[in-house]
Amino acid sequence: MEFPSSRGIGARFEYLAEAGSTNDVLVTRATGPDASGWPDLSVIVTDNQTSGRGRLGRSWSAPSGKALAISVLLRPRLADGALPANRFGWIPLLAGAAMTRAVRSVVAAATPPTTAGEDEAPRHEVTLKWPNDVLIDGYKVSGILTELLPDLSGVCVGAGLNLALDEHDLPTLTSTSLLLVTGVAPDPDAVLAAYLTELRDLTGVFLAAGADPVASGLHAEVSALCGTLGAPVRVELPGGHDLVGTAVALDADGRLIVEDQATGEPTAVAAGDVTHLRY
Repeated sequence: MEFPSSRGIGARFEYLAEAGSTNDVLVTRATGPDASGWPDLSVIVTDNQTSGRGRLGRSWSAPSGKALAISVLLRPRLADGALPANRFGWIPLLAGAAMTRAVRSVVAAATPPTTAGEDEAPRHEVTLKWPNDVLIDGYKVSGILTELLPDLSGVCVGAGLNLALDEHDLPTLTSTSLLLVTGVAPDPDAVLAAYLTELRDLTGVFLAAGADPVASGLHAEVSALCGTLGAPVRVELPGGHDLVGTAVALDADGRLIVEDQATGEPTAVAAGDVTHLRY
């Protein structure tokens, strides 16, 4: 694949015909002897990832040619120095917002609204599931895994995106693909370029505002995109404890605030596996 549009966005762009894990490849190169040759917004992508990883140690795989595995290197810096440690928690949410916006644009272009006029509604709901899964009508089309580089010089943002999987290819009953939603095989370059553009722009605004999520508008944007807010949820917390309640907000550090169903008390969740409950 040539990816002409995407190549014009990434500072360095490599397409691999096959990769075990694009994150592993990018982390190795970004911290190796040629690390200086891998600047901010360097990209590695493949449509044949054989040993992908998701959140919480899960595996991620897809038939060759039907999904993209994308890894982007971010080396975030502020005008007066390094990104504060407490702001790195916004990177996964920022990446999730970028992918949500990109998928929304692709789905909207392929599936016009069902009614005409000023109040026309989109045919499909594309939302962000906290912290960084992208859902279409409640089904997962993309997941993101961010990894801090071992030398702390940057962040590797890995994303898997289901492009052309059919119903027999889906890894779970709660998965979907752009092809299944729109009925049209997507252009991989167009989808990737949309994501890279959103990621670049959101990161730029965030850093220009001193990595302040409120002043940059990132807090408001993620909150608006996040379908988890307002939903009844079950959160599997580290250590095996479950928290059941209603997701009510994001705090200043991007943590999910859940109002406990049993006590009514708010709990800030920094990490956990969230399930949207349907009653």
